[in-house]
Amino acid sequence: MIKTAVAPPYTPVDPGVVDILEFTDPVCTWCWGSEPVLRALAHRYGDRVRVGSVMGGLVPDIRTFFDSRNNIGGGAEASNPNIAAHWLEASGRHGMPVCVEGFALFSDDFPSTCPQNEAYKAAQFQGADKAGRFLRRLREASAAEARVTSRPEVLVELASEVGLDIGAFLGAIENGSAARAFADDRRFIAGHGASGFPTFLVRYGGKQTLLRGYQPLATFETLIAMVTMGAVKPVEIESSDDAVAAFIGQYDSVAPVEVAVAFGLDAADTAAALNRLAATGVIARRPAGNGEFVLALEARRGLCDSDAGACLV
Repeated sequence: MIKTAVAPPYTPVDPGVVDILEFTDPVCTWCWGSEPVLRALAHRYGDRVRVGSVMGGLVPDIRTFFDSRNNIGGGAEASNPNIAAHWLEASGRHGMPVCVEGFALFSDDFPSTCPQNEAYKAAQFQGADKAGRFLRRLREASAAEARVTSRPEVLVELASEVGLDIGAFLGAIENGSAARAFADDRRFIAGHGASGFPTFLVRYGGKQTLLRGYQPLATFETLIAMVTMGAVKPVEIESSDDAVAAFIGQYDSVAPVEVAVAFGLDAADTAAALNRLAATGVIARRPAGNGEFVLALEARRGLCDSDAGACLV
């Protein structure tokens, strides 16, 4: 049996750091829509803000789940088209790409999002950075690629893509440690009275504030200034093409809206910057549903990824 141990992501950090815990689910569309805001916080505040993820299990079983506002639940076959329509509508607000073609997230064989939640907890035993990359791929695959991410073979494929140790990943699932860690997360969320995702627990200096639902960057900036009495401030943001390219290079893939939010650019200026970078061969573009992702080319050419055990071309 593989022994696994990890400090809970909800353990308080340095009192001078703003701690933001996102109560989330890998396939929640408004959590997907919060990615630009969370990446912007990291870009603007650096190590003065820490963001962690606590898994909530949005849909234990689609056959008993019901969202009356969006007519989702009661069965997989009837729910899938309504979920796709809801995600597409939400995308119009938050700007992250979604793919509705071939969308079939739930079935009688795969009626739950708990496998994705447990898989994230299994990844978390291998460190916060790898778990974060895995959660992002789960979100991308679910929302922008219409993958059935509850399927074990899909979870293994995504885990392999981000360089997880697959033996340890599967071991944490098979020996029950991932399930126990997921149960701990759900108890932590219930203890804070949160019943919707995303919900953000913002902590600083022994005090905490709960933000419910999707929130724009300005809300977090105002709250951080208030709870820290101005002690934690964002850095000055330079929006040059080099700065944008460097931001993109930090990640495996970036949606245009993530560039816009991180740098405070409007859609036209974001498109112009990406067009210039694409024209000079700095970035590549990859279509994704109703939008696209961009990636930094130089960061990948001839790269040997020790974590993944692969050389990229």
